[in-house]
Amino acid sequence: MERFSLNVFNTQPPHLFFGGVERRIMETTKRLQTELKITVYSGTKAGFKDSTIVNGVSFVPCYSTDMLFPLDNWFFNRSLTKKASVINADVYEAHAVSGYGFPKTLKRLGIQKPFIHTIHGVLADEYEQAKKNGYPSAKSRVANYFMQRLSKLEVETAKKATIIVTISNYSLKKIQKYYGIEQSKVRIVPNGVDIEKFKPMDTTAVRQKFGLGNELCVLFVGSLIPRKGLPFLVEAAKKVVKDRADTKFLIVGDGPLRNQLSDSLKTANLSGNFKFFGNLKDDVLPAIYNCADLFVLPSIQEGQGIVLLEAQASGKPLVAFDVGGVNEAVQNQETGLLVEGGNIEALADALLKLLTDKTLMEKMGSNGRKFVSENYTWDICAQKMLKVYHEALKT
Repeated sequence: MERFSLNVFNTQPPHLFFGGVERRIMETTKRLQTELKITVYSGTKAGFKDSTIVNGVSFVPCYSTDMLFPLDNWFFNRSLTKKASVINADVYEAHAVSGYGFPKTLKRLGIQKPFIHTIHGVLADEYEQAKKNGYPSAKSRVANYFMQRLSKLEVETAKKATIIVTISNYSLKKIQKYYGIEQSKVRIVPNGVDIEKFKPMDTTAVRQKFGLGNELCVLFVGSLIPRKGLPFLVEAAKKVVKDRADTKFLIVGDGPLRNQLSDSLKTANLSGNFKFFGNLKDDVLPAIYNCADLFVLPSIQEGQGIVLLEAQASGKPLVAFDVGGVNEAVQNQETGLLVEGGNIEALADALLKLLTDKTLMEKMGSNGRKFVSENYTWDICAQKMLKVYHEALKT
């Protein structure tokens, strides 16, 4: 049977960025490129100027700007709609608000093709959660203003889409609550993990390379933005270090809170217990997961959390706030410990419970590896998406 064509839209070039959205695009398209003719259109960011092929998938630049979100997103969408008449495919898929004007443009041009809108974290939910936690800085206030505006674009796109895909039951409920979308229009396709890439391994040499000795290591991977809850981790670390002074917190990622976090650590006299790595290349991540004794995610809102899957695939126990779709990706008391969102005392206690019980850490790490291997792989995700594409074609 002849392959049908799929065009995927995302503001950031998936092959040059390593966020959850980008990882999903790379992993699913790689696994489906023999069955579909796939072209990914993305903004001209990080030096992406010329079309390229990665893992058999075509990546095409569509002018945006290299400036920060949401300006890059606005320019990308503007360029995309201008090219709508020549960007031909049997099925279109846009991630988040990367393509919010495209369905309307297709209708104006008289082109009737299925349009799939993949929603990761529901922007209206993120905005509401941010409001609950206040606006600690001018940057946060600006970010939340744009989040509110973009959530309105997200709901408009969702209502025009043929099918909506989201990553968890939690996100489905929020789409229904904030966007008024019927459940029958939504398909849940969780993110996954490459269990051959993220797996337990010996990292003695890597620990030496990163200047890590025999101290206990707690790992965080993610953007340094308000939603990820790093200030809660800093506060919890005060109690942890009192009991286990040799604990080192490894922070992988970058973002607008970097300087604020450094200042907080200096004030708390904890700078020596935290090590910032910035953004690491994708091929380094498996090793850094294995350098850790456990993984922590203090997010105050999370649709699912690919990093939770990667940590479990690496055989690491977890500590996280029980928010959003986290309890779908983690088995509480089996693969990790989930505590009340925003409860610093409970977060610290959970970290200490694992750090002081090596047997429990090993048991939960082993359980986690088995859990994600059976339920959350990219192969599973890709096959579920293939079913969605076929369904959209028949609509």
